[in-house]
Amino acid sequence: MHERSIIHLNVADFAVAVERVVDRRLRDRPVIIAPAGAARAAVYDMSDEAYQSGVRKAMALRRALRCCPDAAVLPPHPDRYERAMTGFLRHALPYSPLIEMTDYKGHLFIDATGTGRLFGPPRDLAERIRRIVRHDLEFDPIWSVAANKLVAKVASRTVKPNGESMVPPGTEPGFLAPLSLHLIPGIEPEDLGRLRDLNLASAGQLARLSPAQLTVAFGNRSRVLYEAVHGIDPSPVLPVGQAPPVVRAEHTFGTDTNDTVVVDGILYRLVEQIGADLRGRRLAARRVGVTLDYADGGRIARQAAVRPATAGDPSLFTAARTALCRTWVRRVRIRNLRVVCDRLTYPPAQLDLFVKDAAARQRHDGLMTTLDAIRRRFGPEAVSFGRTMGVGLAG
Repeated sequence: MHERSIIHLNVADFAVAVERVVDRRLRDRPVIIAPAGAARAAVYDMSDEAYQSGVRKAMALRRALRCCPDAAVLPPHPDRYERAMTGFLRHALPYSPLIEMTDYKGHLFIDATGTGRLFGPPRDLAERIRRIVRHDLEFDPIWSVAANKLVAKVASRTVKPNGESMVPPGTEPGFLAPLSLHLIPGIEPEDLGRLRDLNLASAGQLARLSPAQLTVAFGNRSRVLYEAVHGIDPSPVLPVGQAPPVVRAEHTFGTDTNDTVVVDGILYRLVEQIGADLRGRRLAARRVGVTLDYADGGRIARQAAVRPATAGDPSLFTAARTALCRTWVRRVRIRNLRVVCDRLTYPPAQLDLFVKDAAARQRHDGLMTTLDAIRRRFGPEAVSFGRTMGVGLAG
């Protein structure tokens, strides 16, 4: 079987890059993109200059402006970014039928396996696409080439905001070894908290643990962690036009109900099930949808955004509760509850900037790690949140 050649193209800070093409005056100053006039506006995207000043995605705009007071603030234009992304995709289409657009934020995976006779080595193809995009769209994408999507994604993260990276087949463990664990897709914040407790900070340190040792510390998460730090990822590049993946779970109530405690508990159980599935696939969700089927045949579906993308149960549940509140607007009893997570992507590689944020996250991660350890030893029902007490998923 031939080694795969996966190209990852990434236009860093894509929304900012698009706005700078529209208005060239923005190229020489820091830029923050956030909704205009919103009382609780949060950062949608920012330029590298703003990032270096301390601005982070999903940060409150007021806080971001304290970090970078000279930044230009622009409202987001999702339709503009979607058109730009379509143009980006169009420039890659002549070179492979296997091109996966993970989002509208400047990322493309291209499976260049077997295209060498037509277009030359993968690195030459990546550079060719980069030159064309730079000329026609005025973007300057990062490119990386590796044997799978996970390693290609990590490689592009190491050369931001611009650059290129090649990871030859067979060198993945050595390439990953010195890297901080937060750069590795599939390693969740809860994992990072536990890893800090074990004084493990790099992929190489974690890779020294055997599968048996990982199982003791992380239970059913051990396989994901083992494969991540060893650069193992068999997931294919999806063909152009294939429907994006989603993760869903649902529950049909044995007796139609409008009991808020029961519905709340089932919602959390479904979120736990989806979160485990996402983490196993090394993906994070950017949107949660809830659909309610009522006893009289009515159906209502609503969604809520997740920022930043996550596979962690608490954050997913917060978004699911928001979607549920938007959906549960009738007094008729509920027959079926469905939760769907979509707009899946790799988890963002972003560390907490402020000590207070990091400390709060570490306390939360420590709690989740302890709960996971208890459940692994004594079973999933050994410890439950109050909202799930007495609530099961069996119809």
